[in-house]
Amino acid sequence: MNIQVPKYVTQARASFLLGIPQAELGRISKESGLGHIERAGNEEVTYFTYEELQRICMLAGHQVQGVH
Repeated sequence: MNIQVPKYVTQARASFLLGIPQAELGRISKESGLGHIERAGNEEVTYFTYEELQRICMLAGHQVQGVH
């Protein structure tokens, strides 16, 4: 069986996988510099590698711990 795992995921998919709202993910992405923005005309989509998702997850976890 040959299952292809994508190297990148969209912001919408990353939001779903991490269980955080897209707006929060966008904020973390901008503050940390993680993610890759692709533009096509007026469309703009942010993609993340799985390594970036892991780093975002760690950042989000530290922010939650800091709030409590």
